Formats: sequence, C-alpha cells, structure tokens
Amino acid sequence: MPVSKPGHTLQADACDPDYLFELQKQIRSSRYFAVNNLNRDFVDTRGFSVVFRRSALARVIEQFPWAEHYLKLALRDDCNAFYLNPLQLTEGSHVAPHIDRSLHAYVTDVLPPLQVSVLYIEVPKGLRGGGLVLRRGKKFLGRVTPAEGLLLQFHGDLQHSIDKVETPGLRLSLVCEQYRLDESELAGMPDYTVESRAKSY
Repeated sequence: MPVSKPGHTLQADACDPDYLFELQKQIRSSRYFAVNNLNRDFVDTRGFSVVFRRSALARVIEQFPWAEHYLKLALRDDCNAFYLNPLQLTEGSHVAPHIDRSLHAYVTDVLPPLQVSVLYIEVPKGLRGGGLVLRRGKKFLGRVTPAEGLLLQFHGDLQHSIDKVETPGLRLSLVCEQYRLDESELAGMPDYTVESRAKSY
C-alpha cells in the first residue's frame, strides 16, 4: 500500500524483480538510449523521452511494450498529456533543483504537471548520494532514498533535485510527467514523438 508523505507517496515493491530486470535490458538496448536530451540541469545522465497524448497510449505500448505495466500502474485518468523518460545516473551524476515543465517546447506557457511518477529500476548496492530531494519553495519536504521496485509519486509543482551519486554503478529509473492540458494547449502537442540524441534512429 502507498505511504503518504508531504507532497508525495511511496509504494515499496510496486513491481517484481523479473519486470525490473526486463526494464533494464529493454531500456539499455533501445536504439534511442543515449546521452540525455534533457536540459543542463541533468548532469552526466543518459536516457530518451517519449512525448504523447492519451490518444496515443496504445501506440506507445506497441512501440515500447516493456512500459505497459508501468504505465497502467502510474498513469492518472484525469491527465491527457505525458512526458515519459528513462533516466540513468552513474557515479558523479546529479540533477540540479528544478520544477518540471518538459512540454514547454510544445506548449509555451505550460503549467507544471499534476503529478510526476518515478519507478526505481536499478540501484547500486550501498548507494551513497543519489537521493531525490523535494521542496515547496524554501520548505524541505523530504529526501527519497532510491530502492529497486519503489514507486514514487509527487506533486508536479514541487521543486526537486537529485544528490550527486557517490557510488560506482548505475542508478536507473523510469519517470513520467503527467499533465492536464486544455484543448488549445493540447492542439500544440504532437500525438506521439520520441526525443533522443541517438544518431542511429
């Protein structure tokens, strides 16, 4: 059962180890997986992004069948636009404090998402650093310690950051920003697109 905390909930063992292992394999073998296409707040990270409307959910699952279970677990019924991205950090990686607005490229004045969902897929043993810090303004709300199978859901208007990873190994998560757009905002969005710095696709 999810445990409620200020501004966020935590659900341990939300996915079984076999599914997490399959996610690792499928994400890292994806032709889109490369140095991250996200902004400079994301230091020494890897991944790619899938931008889609709810109307394209079936297409997303067709293209990325490994994401189906996660999406069924995480997506809210009251959201209609999504920004999905695997995020890999390694020793020395970190993410600066920010509030998500990853649809800004399509919707100029987009508000933050209603919710951000994070599934931790792989966590180095004896992890030092790499915690996700949540704040509302200057108020500290919590530091989430990654654990394999943990599902974090937090309010999309919260500032968040990831502490510098100080441990060798790979920290892999699957993130989905969930938006509720009005019709004019939705019209500016593609039904489905992939953002990646990979050169081979």
